[in-house]
Amino acid sequence: MRQEPLSLEDLLDRIGDAAAERERVNLDTILDATGRRSFGPLILLSGLITLAPVIGDIPGMPTIMAALVLLTAGQLLFRREHFWLPGWLLKRSVGRQGLCKALRWMRPPARFLDRWTRPRLRRFAQGTALYAIAGVCILIALGMPVMELIPFSANGAGVALTAFGLALIARDGALALFAFLATALTFGLIIYTMV
Repeated sequence: MRQEPLSLEDLLDRIGDAAAERERVNLDTILDATGRRSFGPLILLSGLITLAPVIGDIPGMPTIMAALVLLTAGQLLFRREHFWLPGWLLKRSVGRQGLCKALRWMRPPARFLDRWTRPRLRRFAQGTALYAIAGVCILIALGMPVMELIPFSANGAGVALTAFGLALIARDGALALFAFLATALTFGLIIYTMV
């Protein structure tokens, strides 16, 4: 079984390599490239896709990413060693050109983030903190369909999910705390907009 990505750039490299040989790239192919035991990369991937200007703006994409987060975080909450995803979700695909464009757009921020993430305040990114991270990710996923209707709120969810995914990969508790804050701000924006 493939080792988990060690950094955000490593994750993007693996996805890019998987996309290089196909016209359309489905989630199953991306999972094979990133590792099927990796909860962090899946949550990170969901956040990055939600943030990406080309892919994340496709109507319905935040809801699809919400389904992925819900399934992933739910299994993380129950401490499963390997995750399962339904076939309909694994078959969802995106064109290679759009994916490669999004990957190019994400590289500079990935390089920047990789310089700043490292194992620190681990108690907020592993052990019992995983239950809180999984629970908040589920809350974000449940709110994402509504976020499609409120400008920029899905971007806040993308930031939070990206930070949670990175925190899980790097065991970076400071980043997990930032993700909790981003989640609170995003839901605050939603409540403020709806009132």
